Parts: sequence; C-alpha cells; structure tokens
Amino acid sequence: MAAQHAEGPELEEEFAAMEEFSRRRMLFASGALGAFGVLGAASSARARSLWTWSPNGSVAGRGAGLDPEWVWDEEADPVLAAVIERGDVPKANDALRKWTRNDQPPPSGLPADLRDFMERARQLPSWADRGRLETAADFNKSRGLYLNLLNGVGGGMLSTAIPREARAVYYSKGGADMEDRVAKTSMLGFAVGDPNAYRPDGDVVVQAVKTRLVHAAVRHLLPQSPDWSRTSGGQTVPISQQDMLVTWHTLPTYAMRTMRAWKVPVTSAESAAYLHVWQVTAHMLGIRDEYIPATWDAAEAQSAQVLDPVLAPTAEGVELTDILLRQLAEQTSPGGIDRPLVNALARHLVGDRVADWDGIPREPFWEKAVATAWPKLVAFREKLIPLPLVPPLAWTIDEAARKYILFYLTKGQGTHIDIPETNRPA
Repeated sequence: MAAQHAEGPELEEEFAAMEEFSRRRMLFASGALGAFGVLGAASSARARSLWTWSPNGSVAGRGAGLDPEWVWDEEADPVLAAVIERGDVPKANDALRKWTRNDQPPPSGLPADLRDFMERARQLPSWADRGRLETAADFNKSRGLYLNLLNGVGGGMLSTAIPREARAVYYSKGGADMEDRVAKTSMLGFAVGDPNAYRPDGDVVVQAVKTRLVHAAVRHLLPQSPDWSRTSGGQTVPISQQDMLVTWHTLPTYAMRTMRAWKVPVTSAESAAYLHVWQVTAHMLGIRDEYIPATWDAAEAQSAQVLDPVLAPTAEGVELTDILLRQLAEQTSPGGIDRPLVNALARHLVGDRVADWDGIPREPFWEKAVATAWPKLVAFREKLIPLPLVPPLAWTIDEAARKYILFYLTKGQGTHIDIPETNRPA
C-alpha cells in the first residue's frame, strides 16, 4: 500500500509542514516533571477504589472476594526468592534459553524447585476451550494490524501513564535498557497474537510462564531498591494481582473497546474468542481465576474500577514514553522527520489526557491528518468505502503504523526473557 502514496507538489507541501513541526522538542523535562512525579504519587494513592468487583463475574464464577491489592503469587514468589538467594539465576537462565515451544517440558539443568513449579505452571486451565483458541488465532490474523498497533504502541503508552507500572519498570533492571525492555514486553503480546499461539509449536505458554518468573523475581528484588521504595506510594511489594489486572486491561479490554470505536466489524464469536485467548493468558501469567473477567461487560466494569482511577503522570512515565517514541522515530526514519507523526499517532491511540500525562508533544498538523485519515483507512480495509475516498496522505500514516508494528516485532528477534538478579544500576 505504501506504493500508493501521494506524489508531486501535494506531498512536498505535506512534508514541508512535517519538517516544520519536527523541530518541536519535549518540554516536560523541566521542573514541571518534578511536580508531575509528586502529583502522580498523590493522585494514585487517593484514586484507588474500594474493591467491589464480584468474583461471580469471573471465569471461576466464585471466589473469596479478597482485594487483589493484597494478593500476589503465592506459588511463584517463594520459589524465585529461593533461586535468587541461592545464586542460581545464571544457571536457571542458561537452561531457560533452551525452552522455546509450548510442547516442550521444562528443560534439564533447572533447579529442581523451579522446574517443578514450571511443570505445574505450564498446564492450561481446565476451562480452556481449544475451539475458541483457534477462532482467536484466525481473528488475530485477520485483524493483526489493528491489534498489533493497539497492543504494542497503544498499550505501551497506557502503561507509562500507570504510576506503579512506570516506576516498577524504571527502577527494575529492565529500566536501564528500554530497547531490551520493549523487546521482552512485546514478545508476550505478539506470542498471544500469533496464529500458532496455543498450538504445540507456538510459544505463548513459554513466554507467559517466563514472564511470571520475572514478576516473582521483581517482587523479591524491587523492595530492596531505595529509589523504588521512595516512589512506590506506600506499596511494600510490587506487582500485586491488582497491578496485573490493571496491565491486562491495557491490552484486550482497551483493544476491543478501541476497535469498536473505530467501527471494525467483529462478530460475537470473534469477540468471545479474543476475550478467551486473553483469559487463558491471564491464568498462565498467574492471575487467579476469581479475578479474570468472564465477559466483556465484566471486564469493562473491572477496568473502570482498577485502571481508570489510577492513570496519572509521573516523571518516570514521561521519560520512558520519550525513550519509546524516540526509538520508534529513529527506526522508522533515519532523518528523524517522522517523530511528529509518531507523536500524533500515539496521541490518537490513547487520547489527549493520557498523551499529556505521558509528555507526548502536540503536533497540530499530524493530529488533524491522523484524525481525518485513520477512520477512512479502517473503512477502506473493511471494504466500507472505495479507494478514491481515501486521502493520499493516509498512506503515509498507514506506512508509519506498519513501521510501528515492525519495530516491535523485530525487537523481539533473538531476545530472551531472563530472570533478573539485580535492580536497575544506580
């Protein structure tokens, strides 16, 4: 489709305007960031809602109703703490790199307690439906551009506006190398979206269990960091079940809501299947069944309680966002002229409120272009309008979206999800 870009004077005018706006820089690195950090800590602490979501709306259909804020991962956490304290992390990581497919048992060479845990953790829940997982695979394939854009860029921009998540990432080992952190984060998302996701030759089980191990390791390590302790808002142990639910809603709940807003046709079977693949993935990540929403209505109700109130700006979130968008711009255009388009598309994905909190600069020309062209691109892809109604500039935006996705896809090549043994270096 990139071959259909506009040519001649119109395109020259468009790029002249783009170059003019490309000179704009992030202004949030000043003293305002300090205020944002304080505001983020305070608003996050105040905004947290009383847990009222009923386990009757979960895939389990019942439960104790415990507040997930005070629940972590009672199976994984003691195992990973022991592995770290024994100095077994290098040995474990060497073995884990040999584990690449769903149908592989945990590799030899792992510490016995870790291997026993992984053998249990890699089993699908009894309620997993193979038929729905196959329907989800077909849906992910047919709607791959939207889903990859939403789960990659959109979910990433939302996550940096979640104070706890932004700070947990920033002060943990992964925060020191965001390019590597992006790669490792994207591996799970793209594994879920792969047509082979839960087939024997897929790898979503592997990536989910490895991510669960990393979460448990971070819970053990991060409270030892004075930087995180100073900014944690009073949380003593990171990545609670509530924190995991918050992140989960930045992926399937946000993606389905946004596709509906974009008027992407989705059948009831596809909708149910897409929810199901993420329900199974939530279980594989260690989220308790009593917290996993059974329906989209239950998911929206839970999201309104756990995600919406905690979104807020932080200095760490602004810095992480700038790093991510700068990497995207550098990958999509060596000359750097695409940064304004990167900014505008990110704003379109998450909205002005979150974009402002993330410190994403305003780009009036490209924001208007994206707002006008993107709906027509979607309508054209869904065969709702003919090609002549799509403005020429839309193909520049279309190409940028594809490069976004390529960036996230290629970052995962040759990358391994390893268990950390330290926090971010000072």
